[in-house]
Amino acid sequence: MLLYQLKIALTSLRRNPVITSLLIGGIALGICVSTTFIALRHVFEKDPLPGKSNTLFYVRLDNWDPQRAYVAEDPKSLPTMVTYRDMRELMKSNIPTRQTGTFRSRFFVHPDPKIGRPFAEDVRLVFSDFFTMFNVPFQYGGGWDKAADAKPEPVIVIDQNTNQKLFGGANSVGRTVRLEDRNYKVVGVLAPWNPPLRFYDPTQGLGPKVEPIYMPFNFTPILEIQTYGNSDGWKGNDGNGFQAFLNSDTCWLEYWVELPTPEKQQAFREYVNNYVIDQKKHGRFGRPLHTEVTSMPELTKELGVVPPQIRSLAIVSVLFLIVCSLNLIGLLLGKFIARIPEISVRRALGASRLQVFWQHIVECEVVGIAGGLIGLGISVGLLKMVAKVIPNGDVVHLDAEMIAVSIFLSLVAGLLAGIYPAWRVCSIPPAMQLKVQ
Repeated sequence: MLLYQLKIALTSLRRNPVITSLLIGGIALGICVSTTFIALRHVFEKDPLPGKSNTLFYVRLDNWDPQRAYVAEDPKSLPTMVTYRDMRELMKSNIPTRQTGTFRSRFFVHPDPKIGRPFAEDVRLVFSDFFTMFNVPFQYGGGWDKAADAKPEPVIVIDQNTNQKLFGGANSVGRTVRLEDRNYKVVGVLAPWNPPLRFYDPTQGLGPKVEPIYMPFNFTPILEIQTYGNSDGWKGNDGNGFQAFLNSDTCWLEYWVELPTPEKQQAFREYVNNYVIDQKKHGRFGRPLHTEVTSMPELTKELGVVPPQIRSLAIVSVLFLIVCSLNLIGLLLGKFIARIPEISVRRALGASRLQVFWQHIVECEVVGIAGGLIGLGISVGLLKMVAKVIPNGDVVHLDAEMIAVSIFLSLVAGLLAGIYPAWRVCSIPPAMQLKVQ
């Protein structure tokens, strides 16, 4: 029966190619716009670590100026990062299953002179737990161990592009890379890893791609490594030199802990509060007690890592699709009314009102699917254009889930446009038309 209805629908659509083109074009326009912006929201708002993100927590402390809040208009605001001294003390806790402090710096890489000239690359300083906490994938080797953290050992992890540039893409584990004036042994090469957000660095949001090189955090005080990222401070250092900077109240580090159970989460929050209370006795933390141990999904929403405009545009695009569908009602109604004599004959020959109704709905859905497929193709092109103008844009694409959503929306659009015209022509008594004929 469905094949028969499809055959009739296709025959009907071929009779009026101009009207059919307008109908399909209207649906295609709505689908391409809605799919593009829904896909953007889908890419940037989906859980970066399914099943694990709720166990990763970001630590913040209010060590700001006692006379004013971090954000003057918001008394409850607090710095988005922590100080070096606070991170060091908090990391003495054995409550977290894993933990890492991290920040971004920049080094000159000195390749073999036969390959090329030295070049600057972003380097992320991390502890060994970083790779397990954030499910970092490896093509060769892996991360370093805690012994390499403690010494620290001159080891690094590089990404696939850096490995291709320096070693031609071969397994480079055990090879040496020179950063600035020191040699480091490669212990791991990342597999392709390009999350839409640098979720481990909430200060960056839709920032550049993940860093191509990773090295042990404990080289920071030894080599006096400067941050190449954000830093916040409200007073000068007590002294000169890098050690004074490390002991200052400047916030420049991201500090993450893994707390897989509610008991550990509660215990660590109490530990952090007790630490701040103790520091108050030594003249620090002059503001009211305020600490935050925030899960990754909550932090993403709170800090607005994903711009709210993406969500708003997705909603507006769906409304635009609805408007496109409603504007097609008049065309479909005129097209269907022109076929009332034919419909009356079919009704007289025994076709029920429901059968005629479904026949017209099938025709509308054929229009919807055709428009959806065209709109889907256009949205692929639009997403490629968007990818060129936003940071980390190569993660923007249509996956199977979004293709399914697009087809579903095209079916809904076809139904929305056709349900009233189909019902209207089925409500006209056939006897009057037959008498006229």
